[in-house]
Amino acid sequence: MTGLVVHSARKVDADGLVDDFWFVADDGVIIATGSGTGWHAAAQSPGRDVVDAGGHWLTPGFIDLHCHGGGGHPFDDGPEQMLDALATHRAHGTTRSLVSHVANPLASLRESLSIVADLVAVDPLILGSHLEGPFLAPSRRGAHDGAFLREPGPEMVEELIGAARGTMRVATIAPELPNALETIGVLIEAGVVVAVGHTDADYDQAALAFEVGARILGHAFNAMNGIHHRAPGPIVAAFENPDVTLELIVDGLHVHPKVAKLAFTAAPGRVALVTDAMAAAGAHDGDYRLGGLNVTVRDGLAVLSGTSTIAGSTLTQDVALRNAVSLVGLDPVHAVAALTLTPARALGEDHRLGRLHAGYAADAVILDHDWTVRRVFAAGLPLL
Repeated sequence: MTGLVVHSARKVDADGLVDDFWFVADDGVIIATGSGTGWHAAAQSPGRDVVDAGGHWLTPGFIDLHCHGGGGHPFDDGPEQMLDALATHRAHGTTRSLVSHVANPLASLRESLSIVADLVAVDPLILGSHLEGPFLAPSRRGAHDGAFLREPGPEMVEELIGAARGTMRVATIAPELPNALETIGVLIEAGVVVAVGHTDADYDQAALAFEVGARILGHAFNAMNGIHHRAPGPIVAAFENPDVTLELIVDGLHVHPKVAKLAFTAAPGRVALVTDAMAAAGAHDGDYRLGGLNVTVRDGLAVLSGTSTIAGSTLTQDVALRNAVSLVGLDPVHAVAALTLTPARALGEDHRLGRLHAGYAADAVILDHDWTVRRVFAAGLPLL
């Protein structure tokens, strides 16, 4: 048996804030929580590590639905690079991740999906794949290589689903493309959560996609029509549908903090903070690759080389949390929920991830009063 006791923390999760909080975990699962001194008896059991949080913040482990790399390593260059990139994000508090794939040749995508399936089998912290390309609108492709974009088709999608061997969790699609609605049905039938993104869809097209079962709006406000007083667009369609989660990149560059605050106000409990990070996250400025394209990073801003087109972010989830509190002005309970329970719910994992509660995974992050990560635990084991 492996066990963990964390005590003397200021707990904050979707259930609220509790001072002098403690939890006890065995075999990767929280078995008891409380406030005060009730942890003392559990700490006497052999095989349990005891961690004094020293009054610092304690949150559930962060979950990232949308990420392409980090630490100088891209996700689309083999398993070693994937694992090195994930290690960078884990050190910043992200205990569970999807591996996102940009548009690439279909054979390359099948290979990447298969690699992730292999990794999921040995690393439960990897939740599966997010197929972001290739079913995207050419006019809204952003940093995806236009040469590899495809119109969706059920047979093509079934091949990709097969390559993932049950580990494709999210797929992004532009719903205005030919065969898109039929393809959404194929994905949903396979248990894949469909995201609307990189799209030129209007309000009606997006609303129809959500009506037939799409459940995520990919990086809201980016790579899509904005809100216009005579053309509300996909963002308002997502605001109106209570079953839709809106991804948001809160790096201060992709979305203005006041606009981010609007999203939290219009869709309370349905905004999931994501990084959409590329290889430079947690690394340094310089020249990188994203799929088949060159990316230049200066002062933390990643753009396609020689252009002003944003190419993912250099964000980590701890910085997203800090920005949500300091720039957007969110209450810490709502900010933490957006990195934990809300993304867990989007994946149907909210019965076991995203809360510091008995029966949930012992994924936890200790942060100091400035929201800087000090310790990270996943399934009861230390990552940092």
